[in-house]
Amino acid sequence: MTRAASQTTTAVDLDILARFERDLDPRHPERSALPTRVLGYGEISTVLEIEMAGGRRLAYKRMPMFKNEVEAEHFAAVYQEYMQVLRERVDLRVVPGELVWIPDEKHGRVVAYILQERLDQAAIGHRLIHSLSDGDIHKLVLAVLRETAKVFDFNAANKGQLEVAIDGQISNWAISGSQGGTSALGESFRLDYFDTSTPFLRKDGVEQLDPELFLRSAPSFLTWVLRLLFLKDVMTRYYDFRKVAMDLLANFFKEQRPDLVPGLVAVVNKFFSAGERVQPFEPLSVREVRAYYREDAWIWRLYLAFRRVDRGLHRLVGRHYPYILPERIDR
Repeated sequence: MTRAASQTTTAVDLDILARFERDLDPRHPERSALPTRVLGYGEISTVLEIEMAGGRRLAYKRMPMFKNEVEAEHFAAVYQEYMQVLRERVDLRVVPGELVWIPDEKHGRVVAYILQERLDQAAIGHRLIHSLSDGDIHKLVLAVLRETAKVFDFNAANKGQLEVAIDGQISNWAISGSQGGTSALGESFRLDYFDTSTPFLRKDGVEQLDPELFLRSAPSFLTWVLRLLFLKDVMTRYYDFRKVAMDLLANFFKEQRPDLVPGLVAVVNKFFSAGERVQPFEPLSVREVRAYYREDAWIWRLYLAFRRVDRGLHRLVGRHYPYILPERIDR
């Protein structure tokens, strides 16, 4: 049985999606019976484009890490509330999402998908920074900071009661309503936020998203190390505006635009020094951003290498490995 949790009518035939999941080879998703390609990789999800007959152009964020439907239902409830808070109380423009899940009885797990309208790829932030002028990229980053600030203004007003986190990387934003991308930004443009697959939400200071979900995709021989050394940072960094801004700038190294970082450091420092959101504010430096990026990149390269080892071990002993891994990520 498949289940859906959303405020809209289910966008796809869930029986077809269940058959797709049943026949999927995670090592070669492009070999599926339905035309499929990978649009992007996350730490706990993989974004797929799956062509279904008569279907809308959707992005399918696949998350195969739930043990049972109870876990999936709890995640769905947190996801719905997170989306509602971002839209209605924070006042962000958020790409609508629909969460569905499919029991995989053969392998004893539940696979969830977040369905979103497929965005114009040329209008997404990490593509725009290769087509816009430096001046327009500065405007784009400033717009991201202003939108992100809404989250932290909301958190400050509701501290200890209700708070949300956000991953403000440039690759998580798109120019609203753009068709065919853009080569220049006008005086007025709007941003849509679409990375909602990690719905961090605190109530009365308690995180509602189960932190153990972040360990499900990790090799079993690493989970205790990750839990001890990294899990707390993952669960808290996106509630810290300075760290979110640091992560935003570090993303430019990953996206092969390190030349932009010095100018953008100045943009970020000016933005924070002009407001009262982080007080006292310690200015960012290019050196600090570069060090942050190098440490983060090293951790994720090592983590991906261990996941490949784990995939090989699963294959060696004849066990199913449900995660789709990138063969290579440039960092």
